[in-house]
Amino acid sequence: MRFFKKHDFGEVCGWEVGCSPVGHPLMTTIFYRAGSVLIDTGPSRMRPEVMGVVPQHSVDAVLLTHYHEDHSGNAAAVKTRFNIPVYGSAQTAEKLSRPYKIFPYQHFIWGATKPLKVDVIPDVLKTKHLSFLSIPTPGHSKDHVAFHVPERGWLFSGDLFLSRRIKYFRADEKILDQIDSLKKILALEFDALFCGHHPQPENGKAQIAAKLQYLEDFYGKVSTHADKGMDEAMIMKTLGLKEQTLVKMICFGNVSMKNMVRSVIRDR
Repeated sequence: MRFFKKHDFGEVCGWEVGCSPVGHPLMTTIFYRAGSVLIDTGPSRMRPEVMGVVPQHSVDAVLLTHYHEDHSGNAAAVKTRFNIPVYGSAQTAEKLSRPYKIFPYQHFIWGATKPLKVDVIPDVLKTKHLSFLSIPTPGHSKDHVAFHVPERGWLFSGDLFLSRRIKYFRADEKILDQIDSLKKILALEFDALFCGHHPQPENGKAQIAAKLQYLEDFYGKVSTHADKGMDEAMIMKTLGLKEQTLVKMICFGNVSMKNMVRSVIRDR
C-alpha cells in the first residue's frame, strides 16, 4: 500500500507519505511547504508522489531538518531535476556528502538517501514573504535543526517532538541533548508545531513543554536507580518499562525502550 495524503494548515501544506507491502504503513512521514520553501522531502520509496508535488508549487529552496532517510530521501532528486538548492546544518551536509550505511528495515520501509551537496543554511534564510531561523536541536540526531518562522508563530520541528510520551529511542539518540534542545525551543514564540510525524497546528508550545517534562522525569527516575547500581534490565523491570516488541524485532534492536534507558546511564 502506498499512502499519500495532503494536510491543509492554511498557509502551510503538508504531505503525509509512506508505503508498505500489506496494509497501512508502519510509519508515515510528513514533508511541508511554507511559502516558496519545502521542509524535508520524504523517503525515496515515495519518490513518484513527492516529485509530483514539487512542480505544482513555486519552490525556491529545500530545508532539511536532519539526514535521516525518511526526511532526506528525495533531496538529491529534487535538487537535480528542478535545480533547487538544498540547505541543512553543517553536520547534515557532511553526512549526505557520501553514502552511509543503513539497516535492512530502513531500506525496506524508506529506502536509502542518494548523496548530494547540501548548502549550509545561514542563521536566517529570507524569502520574499517569510524568514526561517535555523535552530540547532541535537538529540534525535547530531545534525538535527528546527526552523522557526517568528512572524507566523510556526516551528518546523523535524523529529524533535514526535510525541508527548515517546516509547523508544534509536541507539544513537542522546536524552540530555534532547532535553537541552527542548528547553531552547521553549524560549521561542510559536503556536503551530509542524512535526515530521505528528503535527500540532495549535498549542504546539504546550506539547513541547509536556515532552520536556516527560523526558526530565524519565531521566530522573532512571538515573536514580542507575546510581544504586542497577543495570538496564533491572531498571526496566523496577519502573515497569515495556518494550514495543514488534518495533524492536523489525529494527534489530536499533530502536527500543532499552536505548532510552541506556542513554540515561551513558549521559548521567
